[in-house]
Amino acid sequence: MTTAGCFTRLDTPLGRLLLTADPDGALTSLRCVPRPPDGAREDPGPFRAAREQLDAYFAGELREFRLPLRAAGTEFRRRVWDAMDEVPYGTTITYGELAARIGAPRAAVRAVGGALGANPLLIVRPCHRVIGADGSLTGYAGGLDRKVRLLTLEGALAAPRGN
Repeated sequence: MTTAGCFTRLDTPLGRLLLTADPDGALTSLRCVPRPPDGAREDPGPFRAAREQLDAYFAGELREFRLPLRAAGTEFRRRVWDAMDEVPYGTTITYGELAARIGAPRAAVRAVGGALGANPLLIVRPCHRVIGADGSLTGYAGGLDRKVRLLTLEGALAAPRGN
């Protein structure tokens, strides 16, 4: 049995996403990358719940994902990701506020940003809800245009005029 698990691709309003799962079926990544990991086999079966929940999210019908997740990361990254999971749908938090939530000093803002940049579970782990101290939309592994679209979908940003 391979530890690479399986993958599938999903077309969404944000473009094509690549989802991977471990051999137990827990979601290990959701990314905007075109290439699956080496050794993984394509199998859409384990991703049925993820597909249904993502469809409901993009339709504005789901506010919180309930999926088995298994992302590898350092203790610090896991603490940041766990705190990020608590940021409610339709709201934002600053990097500094997130650092404070995990008991890290203000100087840890860059490390928090690094942990967010390493988040392998875009959308379901809502790193798009983290913004700069001045309200700016900084950094998002999926690209700032996707971050704007996600925050607009959730109502945290006003929809651009003409849309």
